[in-house]
Amino acid sequence: MPIQPRLIVTGREPDGTSVFVTDRPAEPISVGAIPGSEFYLMWGTEDGTATVGTKPRQPTTFPFFPGAGGTRILFLRWAPDSSAPEHLGDPAELGAEAAAKLPGLMDVFEPDNPGMHTTDTVDYGICLEGELHLELDDGQEVKLTPGAVVVQQGTRHAWHNRGDRPALMCYVLIGAERDS
Repeated sequence: MPIQPRLIVTGREPDGTSVFVTDRPAEPISVGAIPGSEFYLMWGTEDGTATVGTKPRQPTTFPFFPGAGGTRILFLRWAPDSSAPEHLGDPAELGAEAAAKLPGLMDVFEPDNPGMHTTDTVDYGICLEGELHLELDDGQEVKLTPGAVVVQQGTRHAWHNRGDRPALMCYVLIGAERDS
């Protein structure tokens, strides 16, 4: 049975007592520009320094990629390349839909190299289900299977599901500053 992402958030009452403030299933977001995929935006922190305490916190999930010091955590279910639906529709309309549902996501993709992108983030990617291939800019690939963790350090890359079933990844994105 596939994993169903669920968000549980803790907080504090004004007197400091710990409480559960959220416990709910995550809702998937699909966009035609990345057919067959489901994004589950779980939580994020504002750019800068994260803080904790009794002040209620709300998630910061947009823009999609955090700025320096910000964070995001999401699940992404990738359809197998062989069964992903074709891109249907006008590319401008698909881009507009993605910009509306997942602001900032498509800004990093290279129009002449499908799937290739570079972000100013350190990403921890954990394969939970299926298998996913990580391709680097020189064409080298590595296959991730459940339990594999990849640390993506702002390099140019693309993801491919060459398997025969969906792959589920959990990504933690930490906004960074590029040193060159």
